[in-house]
Amino acid sequence: MKTPKIDRPLLTLAVLLSSMGLFVFTSASFGLFARKGFSFTDIFFDQIVLGLFLGIIAMIVMLKIPINFWRKHALHIFIASIFLTALVFVPHVGFEHGGAKRWISIGSISFQPSEALKLATVLYFAALLPSVKGRIKELKYVFLITAGVLAFPAILLLLEPDTGTFAVVFTAACAMLVAAGARLRHFGIICLCAVLAIGVLALTRPYVKERILTFMDPSRDPSGASYQIQKSLIAIGSGGLTGRGFGQSIQKFSSLPEPTGDSIFAVAGEEFGFIGGSVIILLFLLFAIRGFQIAHTAPDMFSGLLAVGIVILIVSQSFANIAAMLGVIPLTGLPLVFVSHGGTALLFAFIEIGILLNISKLRRI
Repeated sequence: MKTPKIDRPLLTLAVLLSSMGLFVFTSASFGLFARKGFSFTDIFFDQIVLGLFLGIIAMIVMLKIPINFWRKHALHIFIASIFLTALVFVPHVGFEHGGAKRWISIGSISFQPSEALKLATVLYFAALLPSVKGRIKELKYVFLITAGVLAFPAILLLLEPDTGTFAVVFTAACAMLVAAGARLRHFGIICLCAVLAIGVLALTRPYVKERILTFMDPSRDPSGASYQIQKSLIAIGSGGLTGRGFGQSIQKFSSLPEPTGDSIFAVAGEEFGFIGGSVIILLFLLFAIRGFQIAHTAPDMFSGLLAVGIVILIVSQSFANIAAMLGVIPLTGLPLVFVSHGGTALLFAFIEIGILLNISKLRRI
């Protein structure tokens, strides 16, 4: 009997993405070192030790955990992630940065629990959908099950606020519904409701309204709401076809806000040009294709839906970041997976890769 093997193309893509991410992140970090209040230890300990090193270990551990474990404990993990995320609102445990409460502090280490909540929501949704497959084509039931699962994540993430992360979770849930057999017209109705919800948010949340207005007219407030997108477009445009070269970005030193965060694709575009930016997009596209192939050959519905959810979590967030930096969609504040600064995000990206590789070992030939 042959020993099950992980999917090498997917592993190769994961290695390329994480290597590329470290390369771009290192260059973008030079911009922060030139500013006051940032040090090598602050930036690289979080990214290299907590993100990359522990992430690789976590990925290997995920390969050893039976997929059935996730199905059996999906509800418990989901509930635990909700309580963990709620800790951001507890005084002296959660802390605020940039007007948002998204982190909890454990000693000198910060942790973003919404990353756990994203994966836990996908896990629970993947475990729940097979049990209701017989009614998945009923619009009423689709609404009830989607609203029931997403209610608590929506409340917590919108209170932080972290609208972008909830949009990623919502996108993954919708993709899993379609993969489970929901009617496309029902999917369209849900998306229409989501658009209406964004309209309501724009009326009640000034920052959402500002981002939409800035998207419609990037020149309306060049020193305020439009500042980031204008500097991003300048950086990407100045990169030309081949870029200025590694470490040669000008905008990252004083102009681009968060050059290692959600603006990091602009740094990549300036230093590596159209070709470098296209390579990044192509790698994520190939990752999505290979991930969906693994989902298609998964041995059961749970594994297949879980694979779809994980792929969408990673790819939709990454494409949303890139599209926002190019001015194709409103700014989201979402980091670029494998590339942007964030030890928690990188750690969970590797955990998700480990689960996806584990599913690939079980694929049907």
